[in-house]
Order: sequence, then structure tokens, then C-alpha cells
Amino acid sequence: MRYVYGITAALLLGGTAATLTVGPVGAQTAQNEPGTIAAATPRPNAPMSFADLAERLQPAVVNISTRQRIEVRNQQQLPPGFEEFFRRFGAPVPEGNEPSTRRGGSLGSGFIISADGYVVTNNHVISPARNGATVEEITVTLANRREYRARLIGRDPVSDLALLKIEAAGLPFVRFGDSTRTRVGDWVVAIGNPFGLGGTVTAGIVSALHRNIGAGVYDRYIQTDASINQGNSGGPMFDLAGNVIGINTALISPTGGNVGIGFAIPAEQASPIIESLRRGQRVQRGYIGISIQQLDEDLAAAMGIPKDRGELIRGVTPGGPAARAGVQQGDVIVSVAGRAVTPEESLAYLISQQRVGARVPFEIVRNGRRQTVTVPISERPPEEELARLNGIEQDTEIREQPQDQQSQSQRSARASLGLTVQTLTPEVARSLRLTDPNIRGVVVASVDPNSDAGAKGIQTGDIILSINQRVTATPEEAAAAVAAARAAGRDRVLLLVRRGNTPATYVGVALAGR
Repeated sequence: MRYVYGITAALLLGGTAATLTVGPVGAQTAQNEPGTIAAATPRPNAPMSFADLAERLQPAVVNISTRQRIEVRNQQQLPPGFEEFFRRFGAPVPEGNEPSTRRGGSLGSGFIISADGYVVTNNHVISPARNGATVEEITVTLANRREYRARLIGRDPVSDLALLKIEAAGLPFVRFGDSTRTRVGDWVVAIGNPFGLGGTVTAGIVSALHRNIGAGVYDRYIQTDASINQGNSGGPMFDLAGNVIGINTALISPTGGNVGIGFAIPAEQASPIIESLRRGQRVQRGYIGISIQQLDEDLAAAMGIPKDRGELIRGVTPGGPAARAGVQQGDVIVSVAGRAVTPEESLAYLISQQRVGARVPFEIVRNGRRQTVTVPISERPPEEELARLNGIEQDTEIREQPQDQQSQSQRSARASLGLTVQTLTPEVARSLRLTDPNIRGVVVASVDPNSDAGAKGIQTGDIILSINQRVTATPEEAAAAVAAARAAGRDRVLLLVRRGNTPATYVGVALAGR
């Protein structure tokens, strides 16, 4: 099971709630001015105890377990090739070096969404636990301890959702609610299977909405302060009316145990995905053919724009929708269809929500100027088609020229960036095993470990394609770009860096000296 554990949410037992009772407060009035907030009884139909709510909902919540076959080898293996040596001469292979099979499994939670046995859970709950593992069987256990062998209807790894089916009728089930109406501070309740303790009810409040925790491409979680542990993954988060407003999925913890920071996939995001899986359809998401990079403080300063307002385009797929619309590498997209790109509403999420076939306005910043381009939305290809060749070979060696042979431009780049660069010749490109013969840039021959570039992770063998959006095919062009930045009063420059055959990445680097 991956290190994101399911979440439970929390509800306070009884008591009163506080509510705002007056209209807008003037700018010169404190938010908690006496008389502006008054105690109030719970909203209509809110329970003073959750016993009835739990009793009604528990039968629809299930425990999910898997049986897995895992191929392993003894860690004390023979050197490569020696097994064949023993076999060739008729000798038995020493014990511990033949593959062996072990049994494993996983535990999680889920919930029934139809009387005929459709069950929702997290994809990671029913996935192989490790490389070499195969899931042989999925078992769903109801609250009354009846067990059913489940069939996988479909899965969506990107959203970490899966849909199962058990052969039964007349089952208790629950429906998705409207998570868009959920507010920070709302009470929520969850039922799950922590540590195999099925039917566990927990309670708490919604701590935050639209959280992006970097766990996936389309993060937009409901955060809760509930006690969360291994085995809660895939369980439902309910509102006070008993509607499913989230699917417990992830946990942030320095220890692996609960610290009150858990996350659930909101129903508004999960429900249409589950419906697509139920109909046997592939989940459709908008796609425009770009690779994205977060706009951190250094990058924003290097580009002269505010941080946390937009995302940087580090690559554009040739012939893709964005390329046809005129989007360029180095553009910053600040809004999609009028919705601002922020950490809470990421560019990937906003694009994914657009209707396939629609033509959508994108507001971009290019060289400090705002403009709008209209981009046609295509369907996101399967994940395997998006995979990229990764990394350069470890035996690649780039030698730095002796200092007395370096040009003035190379020495200038070294003094300003902490990098010695040289022209990317065909010979160097072959040594780096580059697959694109049209790459133009300067290759990093050495890095001053005390420089900002060194601290940012730039390495020998990296290729600098541009500095502040100016192509740098030679050390002279690199030095000229740095000089232009200094003349403009900049203390940072924006490097577009490529490592091997991976997509290029923007790095904001502080200039040394004056």
C-alpha cells in the first residue's frame, strides 16, 4: 500500500455551534466585534448524537482485502551469469537464488453505491503492493461479515479511483452528495477499516478545501482533521445528511500515524469518474499538449511577475492543440476560461475540466505582456502514451577546458552563474546520447558547488537552451544574455535547462558579484 492512507473525518458529539448573525462588517470593525457572532443551536435536522447516523450508514460501508502473489529472490544472490554456469554443467543452483513465491495482501475500505453491488474504493487499495506482485483475488466484506469475491470493473490511476462489482442483490447503498456546498468548518463523519478494525466511525470537521498536496496531477482535496490510519483508504466521508461528499485517500504525517491532516477526493470530482467507469468508458480529460512547471519565487523574480499567479510552460508538444494555438515555451498561463490559475486551482486541473472539443480562451504572459489565445481542447491520451524517455547515461563524461584555454565569455559565465559552459557539438551530443539532433544550447562542463546554480541542482552535462528566453547556442550568447539581464537591473536570470532526453525545466538562478 502506498504511503497515502485513507482519511476519516470528524464530528463533534452534541453541543452548540457558532454562526455569523449580522450583515457585512465595515472595514474598521473587528471580525470578532462583540455582538457580531452569537451562539446558535445546530442547524435543523443536525443530530445531537451520531448513533442513528452511524447505524444507518454502516451497512453500506465495506472492508476490502486482496490476495497477492509476489515473486521474490533471496537477497544473497550469485553474481550475474553464475546461475547459468551451474545449470550448464549439471550442478544444482545454490539454494536461495531461484525465484520464490510469497503471499501478500492489502486492506482498505469502500462503499456500495447500488443495490446490485457496485463498490467504490481507491485504486491503490486493489493494486499490486510492489513490483513483481500480482493481485489474484479481491474480497469485499460487508458489515454483516458476509464475504464476496469482487470483479474489477474499471480503474483510473490518475484520480486514484476504482470501481468493483460483487454478485448480490438488495444491498444497502449510499449516494454521492454535492461537495461544492461543503464549507470549511462543516462537521463530517467517516466509517472505515483502520488496521483491519472494520466498521470504525470517526468524526471531525472540514479543515480546508481545494488542497493541492503534490500527490497527483489533479489534486483538489478536501482536508480534514480526523484521525486517519492505514486501512481507511477508499472509505466514504459523509455530511450530516448522510451524503457521500468525499472519498478518503491521503494522509500527511512525519511519523506514518495520524497528526490530524488528511485528505479526501471531493464527490464533485469522483462521481463523474465513477459513472464513466460504470458505463465501461474511458475517463475523458481535457488536454492541450504542454508540460508545466510551478512558478516559484525565484522563477517569478527572474521573469518579473508575481508568484502564485500562473504556471510556466516548459515545453509544447509539436503539432498539439497548444502549439497550433500559438502557445510557446516560456509563456506563463494565468487564467483558463476566465478562472485564475492558482495553487488551489492548478493549470492541469483547469484544463482537465474543459469539455473535449471546446475552444477555450487562455490568458498568457509573454515577455512581460498579457495576451489571450484560444486553444482547442483535445482528449488526454492514455498515460503510457505520455511517458517520456528518462535520464542520461551514468558513464557520460564532460571535460572542462583548462582555464587558459577558456574564452572571455566562458570566464564571464563562470563568474556570474558559477557554471563553465561550452558549445554543444555533435561529438558532445553523442556522448550525452541525445536523441534529438536539433538541440541548440551550451553544455555545462563544471559547476561551482557554492553557487546558486549548484544549490539549485544544475549538474555537469546539463544543457542550457536559453537564458531569459534568449537562445544560447554559444558561450558568447550566454554571456550576452547575462549582461543584458544586469543592464536591466535584474539580479536573477531564467535558465531553460535540459537533462539528457527529459523535457526541459526552467530554473531561476541568482547572479553572483556585480
